[in-house]
Amino acid sequence: MLSTRLRIELIAGILILTGVGLMLYKVFTMGFPLLPGESRQVWTIESKISFRPMPDHGPVEIELKLPEPMGGWQVLDEHFASSGFGFSITERQGERWAVWTRQELLEATTLYYKSQVFRPNPRELAEQTIPSIDKVMLEKDQQTAMDRMIASLRERSTGPRTFTALLIQALNGSVQDPDAEFLLSTWEDETSPVLLAALARAEIPARALRGIRLEDGRRRQTLSWLVEVYNGMEWLVFDPETAQRGLPDNFFVWERSDGEILNVIGAQDSRLEFALVSNSLPAKTVAVMDERVRKYALLDFSIYSLPVEQQGVFKGLLLIPVAALVVVIVRLLVGLKTSGTFMPILIALAFMQTTLWVGLAMFIVLVSFGLWIRSWLSHMNLLLVSRISAVVIVVIFLMAALAIASYKLGFDKVLTVTFFPTIILSWTIERMSVLWEEEGPHEVLVQGGGSLLVAVLAYLAMSNTLVAHLTFNFPELMLSLLGVILLLGKYTGYRLSELYRFRALGEPK
Repeated sequence: MLSTRLRIELIAGILILTGVGLMLYKVFTMGFPLLPGESRQVWTIESKISFRPMPDHGPVEIELKLPEPMGGWQVLDEHFASSGFGFSITERQGERWAVWTRQELLEATTLYYKSQVFRPNPRELAEQTIPSIDKVMLEKDQQTAMDRMIASLRERSTGPRTFTALLIQALNGSVQDPDAEFLLSTWEDETSPVLLAALARAEIPARALRGIRLEDGRRRQTLSWLVEVYNGMEWLVFDPETAQRGLPDNFFVWERSDGEILNVIGAQDSRLEFALVSNSLPAKTVAVMDERVRKYALLDFSIYSLPVEQQGVFKGLLLIPVAALVVVIVRLLVGLKTSGTFMPILIALAFMQTTLWVGLAMFIVLVSFGLWIRSWLSHMNLLLVSRISAVVIVVIFLMAALAIASYKLGFDKVLTVTFFPTIILSWTIERMSVLWEEEGPHEVLVQGGGSLLVAVLAYLAMSNTLVAHLTFNFPELMLSLLGVILLLGKYTGYRLSELYRFRALGEPK
C-alpha cells in the first residue's frame, strides 16, 4: 500500500511530465515559439452577428461586408461559423461579402466571423476618387444656424484642414458655440452626423471612415468612426472626438466607402459586435494557423478554438495559477503571513488593470478609511451580516468618491479603482478590524504588509512577458504548476522566517 506522500509525489510527477511533454510537442512538432523572441502584435478580431426570427419565420439572408487591408494592415487568416446556414463569399464592385442563407429561422441565432490581422508597416491610406458632395436637407432654423457657424469658422481658418479641426472642437464643446449646441440638440439623423453634414454644407468633400479601435480584451465593442477630409491635394484623417490628425495605430479600418456593412433580410433585432484579443506571435506562426488546425487535431481542443471573447477571458484566468504558485511559495517556504489566502491574488489582478503604484496607493487609502469606519461601527454592536453589509456600502461609496475627486483633479488613472474587488476589500477590512481588536495593530501591519508584498510579487510574475506568453500559448503548463503545488503541499520542514528567527540556536557557543 503506497503512503500518502508517495501517492502525491507520483501524481505530481505525472502532472509535471504531462504538462511539459505537451508543451514540447507543440514546440518541436507544431512550430509554436517557446520564447516571445522577435514577434509581432497580432490581433484576433471576432465579429458576432446576433438576430432573432421574424414572426412569419420566412427565408433569412445575412450579408456582412468583409474588411480589405488598408493603412498597412494585413489579414492573415479568416474563419466563418455558419451554424446551420448556407454560406458563400461573393464579390460585388470590388468588395467582398460574406453571405449566410437559410430557408427558415426558428430561434435567435449568432453567426461569427473571425480574422487575424497585424500591421507590419503603418502607412497612409491609398488615394481614392473624390466623392460627390450630398447636402443634407435641413429645417430653416438649422440651416441658418449651420450657415452662421460655417461663416464664423471660415473667418478663423486657412483651409479645409484647420476648418475641420475648429469644427470638431466646436461640436465637442471645446469651444463655446451656441449654433453648434443648437444643431446638436435638434439633430435626429443618426446616419449622417452633424460633422459630415456641416462639411458638406461648407463644400468640403468628406466621408466617414469606419473601423475598430483595438483594445486588448475588449468585448461587445461596436464600430467606431473617423472622418476623412479632402483638402484639394490629399485626404486627411481626423478623430471626430479629439480633432487629432492621422490614422491612429490602434484603429483597424473596416469600411472606407459609403454604404452598409451589415444587411439582414428576414430577421429582426440584428446587432453587430466585436471581441478583441492581442497576442505576440511570429507572423508566420499565425499565418499558417488554419493549416495546422487541419493537420493537428490537438489544436481543435486548444484555447485558439474558442471564440475570441472567451480567449480574452482565459488570457487573464490562465495567469491566476501563477499567482497561486507565488502565494504557496511565500507562505509555505518563506513563512510570510497574509490576510487570507486568495486576497493577495485578487489584489494582484486589480493591479494588472490599475498599474502597480496607483493600485497600491488606492488600496492603502481605501483600507485605511474602511478601518476607521469599521472602528466606529464596532461600537454599535451590530450583527456580523449587518456589519459586513454596511462596510460593503461604505467601500463602494469611498470608491465612487475617490473616482469623482480624481476625475475632477485630472488624475484619470485613479478611475481604475473600479477594478478592485469590492467584496474582498470589505471582508479584508472586517478581518483586519477583528485582528486589531484581538491581536493589536502590530499583527494588522504584519498581515496587511505581507498581503501587499505577496500581491506585488504575484503582479510582477503575472505581468512578465514570458509568463504571459507561456500561459496563453501553452495552457497545459497549468498541469505542471498543479504538480508543483501538490509537492509543496507536503512540505513540513522549516520556513525561511523560522530559520531566521531561531538563527541564534545554530551559532557556536
